[in-house]
Amino acid sequence: MPIRTARPQKGRWWGALVALPVALLLTSAAPAASAGFALAGGSGETGLRFEAPGTFVMYNADEGAKAENGGFVLPVAVVPGNTGPARNIKVVVDASGLAGVARVGKGSGNNCTGGGWMWTCQYGTLDNDGESMPPFTLHGVDGVRPGDSGTVTYTASADNTASVTGTTRMIVGGPTLYGPEGPGKMTGVEPGKPVSLTPRFSNLSRFSTQRGIALRITAQGGLVLTARHRNCSYNPAFTDAWCTFPAKAAPRTAYRTSSPLTFTAAPGELTGTLDYSWSSDPQRPAGLTVRGTGAPLTLTRTPEGGIHDATGTVTVVETTVQADYAALTGTVRGRVGDTVSVTLGVRGLGPGRPAGEKGRFEVVPPEGTTVTSIPYTFEDTDGKWACARPRKPGGAFVCDLDSDVLWPGDDGTTSVVFRFRIDRQVPGAHGTVRTYSPYDRTPGNDTARIPLEASPAPPYRSVVRPAVLIPAVLAAVAVAAAGVTHRRRRRAVAVRGNSADGERTGS
Repeated sequence: MPIRTARPQKGRWWGALVALPVALLLTSAAPAASAGFALAGGSGETGLRFEAPGTFVMYNADEGAKAENGGFVLPVAVVPGNTGPARNIKVVVDASGLAGVARVGKGSGNNCTGGGWMWTCQYGTLDNDGESMPPFTLHGVDGVRPGDSGTVTYTASADNTASVTGTTRMIVGGPTLYGPEGPGKMTGVEPGKPVSLTPRFSNLSRFSTQRGIALRITAQGGLVLTARHRNCSYNPAFTDAWCTFPAKAAPRTAYRTSSPLTFTAAPGELTGTLDYSWSSDPQRPAGLTVRGTGAPLTLTRTPEGGIHDATGTVTVVETTVQADYAALTGTVRGRVGDTVSVTLGVRGLGPGRPAGEKGRFEVVPPEGTTVTSIPYTFEDTDGKWACARPRKPGGAFVCDLDSDVLWPGDDGTTSVVFRFRIDRQVPGAHGTVRTYSPYDRTPGNDTARIPLEASPAPPYRSVVRPAVLIPAVLAAVAVAAAGVTHRRRRRAVAVRGNSADGERTGS
């Protein structure tokens, strides 16, 4: 049965680990219903059930009143096989059992209202699926110890089905275990060759880890875990692992694994990440079904050494694989006054293909030309400039390969059309197209010339071009104006002459 899950809320991964769905804790409010769900009027047409966590770790004891966790959700589902929907479902949550170990406040969802310890969530009508909502946000209190707990009770009801009730035990977790501050980085990793990493943590609190310790490791970007320790569980792809240690970490101490984790990078991969985090409340995540068979991984006490800033540690891995980019160029060819199109860009020669930062290419136009546009079409929107224009004359146009408007083809080539206007002939003039990539280790083909081959403008163009046409038009206007003035003067003289002759005749 599918369950629609609300957007993950702020919280720690260990909170999700212990939130294992159970239905055995549920009790029906109607005698006709079996444990964990209720049927409408005993007819078997509609029934509800909770798929809520049996236990949930609220926060770490050392966090106290600073703790905040919005990750507790209540999934409600229709019992499989029912023929009708459950209408107008409402869930009432009683959190009064948390007094002294937690406080509750408004959650991130808009369908839950209330105050104090009582909250009500409206789930609407459900057919054969489910809905999950966060009833409230949990806040810590000072003075608690690891293992302190309380109980939350919740009851679901609908217009056409009997009520069903469930409970969750809410626990204060052990101390926070911190890893090294800041992301680490490994460079020069050869694909297929084992690489080692030693996880570390510190317990800066006044509490010891009474329930043991867990280490979670996640490899991404073609990295594969190769050490298969017997106290670790893995996913079938060996990219995710969870290791447990029975040892108790004393207050204000630091530890590392007795032997390093080993992993390899897959062929053709440029980068990957190895992420690990520690927990003092071990609960195995789902999906890690493969048990290791090698020697167990153990812990060794070490100096604290600056391990105090992060609950998760990410190591970025860069391999020796390169993504070679070659500049893709063309010739600006035409007559003076022409505007011509030239395709410029980069050709990806591999062998790697960047998945993250791809780099850029820059174009400096040849002397004697002007870039009038770099047109593109993106999501049915026509654009004039696919690349950033230079701030100063003579600068470079910058084309970001991570831009939404630039997409590589199947052959790894990313190109765009530049529109050049040829303003004048400049013998030997050329521009440049230059590529930049953090994974390109072959600089010899990063730059290429953009030659200018300009022919003289045709005769008619020299007449109509502004430098010639405007003075000619002004001269013609001046001549015409002079002619009009001359004719007016002649007419005026003629009129005066006729008037004089009439006066003499009359006298």
